Amino acid sequence: MSQYLLINHIQVQGANAAAGFTWGFPAITHFLGFVHNLARKAVNKDSFKDIQLSGCAVIAHSYQVHTHAFNQFVQHRTTAFQYKEQSKYKVGTPPVIEEGKMDMDVSLIITCEGDIGGDRKEEFVQWLVISCQLQRLAGGTVLEIGSIDLYTIDNEQSTGNLRAMTRQLLPGFVLLDRSAYLEKHFQDLQLNNPEAELFDAWVDFIALRQKARPIYDLISRHLTQLLDKQSENDAKQLFDIWQRHLDEPYDQKKIPDELANYFSTLDENKTNRKILEQWQSYCEPNEKTDAVWEYVNKPESGFLVPIMTGYKAISPVYKNHEVANTRDNETDVCFVEAIHSIGEWQGVHRIKDVNALRQALWDYHYEDNWYLCRQKTVGELSGSSEVLDAPLNDDYS
Repeated sequence: MSQYLLINHIQVQGANAAAGFTWGFPAITHFLGFVHNLARKAVNKDSFKDIQLSGCAVIAHSYQVHTHAFNQFVQHRTTAFQYKEQSKYKVGTPPVIEEGKMDMDVSLIITCEGDIGGDRKEEFVQWLVISCQLQRLAGGTVLEIGSIDLYTIDNEQSTGNLRAMTRQLLPGFVLLDRSAYLEKHFQDLQLNNPEAELFDAWVDFIALRQKARPIYDLISRHLTQLLDKQSENDAKQLFDIWQRHLDEPYDQKKIPDELANYFSTLDENKTNRKILEQWQSYCEPNEKTDAVWEYVNKPESGFLVPIMTGYKAISPVYKNHEVANTRDNETDVCFVEAIHSIGEWQGVHRIKDVNALRQALWDYHYEDNWYLCRQKTVGELSGSSEVLDAPLNDDYS
């Protein structure tokens, strides 16, 4: 039996808006850390020690990043430092600190395992309300929780419960892992340029790119008039080729041969002089050629965003006494860097079956030197007939 805990409409103030070198929404590690902390508290409580919480889906309802003037983070002054051995503050102006903070309204769907029924359910929900508000989410303060409820969704006959849960989340957007898009685009880049790096592929998803195209108004007008005057298939085929060419970013080397052949046979008379001049400029532009700027589409469609999904070790594990200024005096230390990937915000109404819900759940994935947050893919869900009964906290590759 698969149970899901819905913590609906968590109002958070002052959450971290910066993650790695992305900003606008907290890293997925924050939400899994929130769930992990709840799970540890439950285990330490005698009445709930048999209840396991693992993995979560993140649904965003609204957010407000603390920025001003061209997306600059709001700044504040921090009180001057006071030395322990001195009674007076250090002379000087208090430092100006710029922090990426945001307010947000999010919901979490958490996998829940254990016998929760009857009066125990009410006791567990009341405990969760208090526990959630006593801890932080993404560094922010939990101000209010709309509701907490438990749903049993373990097969296709549970679609009624699934619909009841998703209705409570409307309007909302669920965050999905799209690292497969990044991998595919990176492979495509390397086919054309073996020196392309993964960072180049990642930037293609997040950058707003524009590319110049030589002015082509007379060419389009000529082909449209040709289509109006002639009913032959050749004219329509030529017009369709031109339209497909305009749908792609301009590349001087990819001008269709059919168009080049047509304009090469066009009579060089007074009527066609300007059209042929523009065609020549279109095929062989220079620094003086007039141009229009066009947006370059991203490699894949959808509301794609850069996200931080974990950490990679960049050093061996050191004993605590080997590193200065650690958080405590016992835990071993390892230096890491943030891992970035691609995510997609998708309307929560698209979660229409159990597999779609399973795909939306993030969970931990560990490898040597890697600490990642991942979602199950379609292949991993369909590869086993027992996937609906498998625990989500198992490692998968």
